[in-house]
Amino acid sequence: MSKYDTKETVNINIGGLFTTLLAVAFIVLKLCHVIEWSWVWVLAPLWIPLAITLVILIIVLILKVIVS
Repeated sequence: MSKYDTKETVNINIGGLFTTLLAVAFIVLKLCHVIEWSWVWVLAPLWIPLAITLVILIIVLILKVIVS
């Protein structure tokens, strides 16, 4: 590959993009009074993946302590 090659690769995290767009859509719908959901559920696309990740991390750490 030459130093003049300008080809670049763009990596897109589809999962993160989807949850962000879903959260933005829910927020807009809530602010426009289209949906009457609680803010907890409007913001769910942001906190549910984080909660799942934390639960998996805790389980892995517990299993590591038990096995070792």
